[in-house]
Amino acid sequence: ITLSRNMKTRPWKVEVGGLVNKPLTLDIDDILKQFPQEERIYRFRCVEAWSMVVPWIGFKLSDLIKKAEPKAEAKYVRFLTFKDPEMAPNQKTTRYPWPYYEGLTLEEANNKLTLLATGIYGHEMPPQHGAPIRVIVPWKYGFKSIKSIVKIELIDEQPKTFWSDLIPKEYDFWSNVNPKVPHPRWSQ
Repeated sequence: ITLSRNMKTRPWKVEVGGLVNKPLTLDIDDILKQFPQEERIYRFRCVEAWSMVVPWIGFKLSDLIKKAEPKAEAKYVRFLTFKDPEMAPNQKTTRYPWPYYEGLTLEEANNKLTLLATGIYGHEMPPQHGAPIRVIVPWKYGFKSIKSIVKIELIDEQPKTFWSDLIPKEYDFWSNVNPKVPHPRWSQ
């Protein structure tokens, strides 16, 4: 799925591809029409030992995956955020390998709790929270809930992820919330 959009204007286009049988092209308005939105209240937890309760608006990621009809060899989902250094000046730095990228297993992506969020606190998703669409995975730490998604690929091998490439001892692929397992640099 590729979202081609300008953060200042609507609509955004979505191309569905990868290991799928049914490629699609949708804009954000089509997404809002085709996928019934619901509010879900989830605890959002950071590895830096803070959490908050957030009312997200969105739909099950599994509904979008189902519509694309994944091929049998698809085992993982890879997400990619936008890259626009003019809009996001921190992306001009070479300190990080922009754009941000993240991944889930197909089983996790298809879990009924995994949400593609299009809004927050009763409103359309603002840029600072990940407009136009972000993933919310309530049993994982917040960095797994990638913001401002521009591409979703169904793939057959475990994808690399931004933080596990940078600091693998602290941010593994799985990154499930477990308060009994301390972060290497602080307690949970």
